[in-house]
Amino acid sequence: MKLAKLIGDRFKEKPADCVIDSHALMLRGGYMKNVGNGIFSELPILRRITAKIEAIIREEMDAIDGQEVLFPVVLPADLWDESGRYDSVGSELIRFTDRNNSRLVLAMTHEEAAVHLVREYAQTYTKYPFMIYQIQRKFRDEARPRAGMLRVREFTMKDAYSFHTSQEDLEKYYAICYDAYYRIFARAGIPEVVTVASDSGMMGGNISHEYMLLTPIGEDVIVFCEECDYRANMEAAENIADPPSTGEEQELQCIETPDCKTIDAVCTFLNADIKSSCKAVVYQKNRDDTFVVAFVRGDYEVNETKLRNLVGEEIHPAEITETDCLVAGYIGPYQIAKEAEVYIDITLKGIPSLVAGANQEGFHYVGLNLERDLENATFVDISKIQEGSICPCCGKKAITIKRGIEVGNIFQLGTKYTKSMGMKYTDEKGEQHYPIMGCYGIGVGRMAASICEAHHDDYGPVWPISIAPWEVHICCLRADDEDTKAAAGKLYEELQDAGIEVLYDDREGVRPGAMFSDADLIGVPIRVIVSPRNLKESCFEITTRDKTVREMVPVGEAVTFIQKLKEEMYQKIRETVKERRICI
Repeated sequence: MKLAKLIGDRFKEKPADCVIDSHALMLRGGYMKNVGNGIFSELPILRRITAKIEAIIREEMDAIDGQEVLFPVVLPADLWDESGRYDSVGSELIRFTDRNNSRLVLAMTHEEAAVHLVREYAQTYTKYPFMIYQIQRKFRDEARPRAGMLRVREFTMKDAYSFHTSQEDLEKYYAICYDAYYRIFARAGIPEVVTVASDSGMMGGNISHEYMLLTPIGEDVIVFCEECDYRANMEAAENIADPPSTGEEQELQCIETPDCKTIDAVCTFLNADIKSSCKAVVYQKNRDDTFVVAFVRGDYEVNETKLRNLVGEEIHPAEITETDCLVAGYIGPYQIAKEAEVYIDITLKGIPSLVAGANQEGFHYVGLNLERDLENATFVDISKIQEGSICPCCGKKAITIKRGIEVGNIFQLGTKYTKSMGMKYTDEKGEQHYPIMGCYGIGVGRMAASICEAHHDDYGPVWPISIAPWEVHICCLRADDEDTKAAAGKLYEELQDAGIEVLYDDREGVRPGAMFSDADLIGVPIRVIVSPRNLKESCFEITTRDKTVREMVPVGEAVTFIQKLKEEMYQKIRETVKERRICI
């Protein structure tokens, strides 16, 4: 490919609306163009990268007996009615009707389509197990698209679905996919990806893992233990809190607390320790606006995912009016209105004397003891774990918090979809059962952006050779000089004949600084500089984008040198591909 013909411009200035480096670099480098909020067109450079990522994914999925299929983007709403997700999924799902008033959806995931595809085929146990996968465009009406390709509305996804006749067989295959995902990320140049236990969300199922690329710009909050292998997404991390060491049981008293509507204000007014206070956070069910009140210790935050899972449906922050059954700013668990659905966090268990709202304007209780004062008090885990908390695995106070980008996820779905959609098979005894499913996803565009985020400098991406748009970038510094252009052109032909992917910059009138700046933004791992000065010594200057190699190589030895350098780069990647990282 000659750069003069490459569609897409490169820009010196950083776009004003870019908050992370990968977004800015991919816009500046001519990788993509914004079409709408969270919607991008992909230019040739990015398409070459994502095509290589897809090829790696296909090879690894085929290696574990995956069979590639392709589902429709538009699906009948009837399929989503069968699974129950047409109503349960929120506004992220695009619903519409066609000219015949048939209800349709833009599929943002394809569990229903997968079951529909194979439920007639797989009616006997002899067909199992099997896995199908696709690489497909999807649309999700993301509320807050941001960070370029990391959080978009339209995206390319690899999703796979496995079907099994026993939980044991699912777990065996789940472990195989677990390892295959590590190989995919290592081959693509991000072997540092780690797995964390996660919440299954709308996908369903009891066991799931996310693959995280740790980076300060990541939106996901990851919980690690410094003493053992425990790690989990904040949404799924169990919180174990020590009760405050101070405080004695006291008589329950109702105290006037004028204008104290926040936990900080009331603790200051009463000179109370915030660790001995009970904070109310109020939500409403999306379905009928029933109030859901979560009580947590004053120094903790509510984990909305945990709460939503307990409630069993979607919720949103409450709007409390003067006519409602709750008194904003003075809500407490003692004698709360029966119309509210109440959840009390485990952080409040064992505290002998609490400060809490009295459910009347201008008053709080002191001396509240939940085990004593509330009949049948039940405690649940609805709070976010904190730095330095007790590890749920080893029991040591060694929890640390980091941030990461989710680049893949896997789920043990169970029979959620096969049962709701009536998919059955007959076993060897003639009895019917629901197949057990697994689900395995990777976002292709997000993976490309994540790799850029992990491998870049101030000047542009440093693409791993396995997914780089080209393997070699020739910079002809004087294309107007016949000898220089002839030497560069000959090298271009020789490299192509050797099966090496080459981008050739033969533009005339471009200053070396501008040419190198464009090369940095494109990020090809091997660069060859052809110039009159180098040719006086009968050499090419060969460098690597990561600046680890810079050699003057005789013209006649250049192709051999580049082939060896290319092989060394691929070998370094192969060395990172491990059969197993950690046990699940």
